[in-house]
Amino acid sequence: MSAPNNRAVILGGNRIPFARSNKQYSKATNLDMLTSAIDGLVARFGLAGENIGEVSGGAVLKHSKDFNLTREAVLGSALSPTTPAFDLGQACATGLEAVVSLNNKINAGQIESGIASGVDSTSDAPIVVNDSMREILLELTRAKTMVQKAKIASQIRPAYLAPQAPTTGEPRTGLSMGEHQAITAAAWGISRQAQDELAVASHRNLAAAWESGFFNDLTTPYLGVSRDTNMRPDSTVESLAKLNPVFGKKLAAEATMTAGNSTPLTDGASSVLLGSEDWAAEHGYTPLARLVDAEAAAVDFVDGAEGLLMAPAYAVPRLLARNGLTFDDFDVFEIHEAFASTVLSHLAAWESEEFCKDKVGLDKALGSIDRDKLNPLGSSLAAGHPFAATGGRIIATTAKYLKTTGKKRSLVSICAAGGQGLTAIVEAA
Repeated sequence: MSAPNNRAVILGGNRIPFARSNKQYSKATNLDMLTSAIDGLVARFGLAGENIGEVSGGAVLKHSKDFNLTREAVLGSALSPTTPAFDLGQACATGLEAVVSLNNKINAGQIESGIASGVDSTSDAPIVVNDSMREILLELTRAKTMVQKAKIASQIRPAYLAPQAPTTGEPRTGLSMGEHQAITAAAWGISRQAQDELAVASHRNLAAAWESGFFNDLTTPYLGVSRDTNMRPDSTVESLAKLNPVFGKKLAAEATMTAGNSTPLTDGASSVLLGSEDWAAEHGYTPLARLVDAEAAAVDFVDGAEGLLMAPAYAVPRLLARNGLTFDDFDVFEIHEAFASTVLSHLAAWESEEFCKDKVGLDKALGSIDRDKLNPLGSSLAAGHPFAATGGRIIATTAKYLKTTGKKRSLVSICAAGGQGLTAIVEAA
């Protein structure tokens, strides 16, 4: 009898088309969208009633009722209700972390199959009462008599009744992600034109991929939406140049970040099917790719001098060194486009001998990336960025791209709030 082959492979993915916040999905919840993304995957692979080893997933913006979000999505899907599930979170890297987690469990022989997922809705963001009102309400629940309750209730002030919506500001600094990135863009001297050119390429590449039918077996329509709604195939550098800056306007340097070269708030969900090679063979599935290795990093953006979204600039060199690889060994680079200037800052860091020597400990610059290999199917600037769903979109896209083009290796890189980043190497199966 031959030994079992537990090596994990990526078998496919499914997502709902991403939509701009407060548009087509304004009434959809995280649970609605995540269930739909998983059910689309289940239907595509004939997994109805199947007991999957585990389903992982998460959302950055969650209501308190969604404490068991992924498990609830499983219970609402066509999967067997005996399929276990768990939530995880790493801000914008949540979707990729979900893939890495299940990939490692399969490689370890703990499970034979898994579905990694992620979802986010900024349209249905949780609204809460302010802290003063919350404290009074909690005191009311502890009061024993009407007199005690009346005394506590008398402390309520009109200002306490104003609800609080979640913000994109970093808790430690109060600055939004965009304002943080504006500081980084200025520090690296990233030009407005370079940002606009990257944004245009993202839109055109994504549109071409949709037109070619590439996403037909990676997406399922949802609420009447069949394509990513943020996509602008007719974008030009000239049209983007007319937009006014929205971030960095108070800096000494020229403000260069606009709505056109920044990712909009987005709603959406994604899922990725993984399994051992044996499990895939038993089910008649053709493996697309393998996640070979991953590396996380974090930077001190609070007391240190590093930019909020620069962690991948540190993670990638470590990942490549551990695997004995250079940029020349990769056929495609899938770098999450939180902002055009984020990607360009990473590229500049890797090309900088000073950065690579002083900050990363290399003896020379890491090198340059062939721009023709960068996000060939578009990325977040065009598709949008539903925080926890982006990792699944990227992994499913790059796995299929490697399989259909005959290319060998992809580098995936995602920056995340809190000064974190997660990177991975994906190879064709």
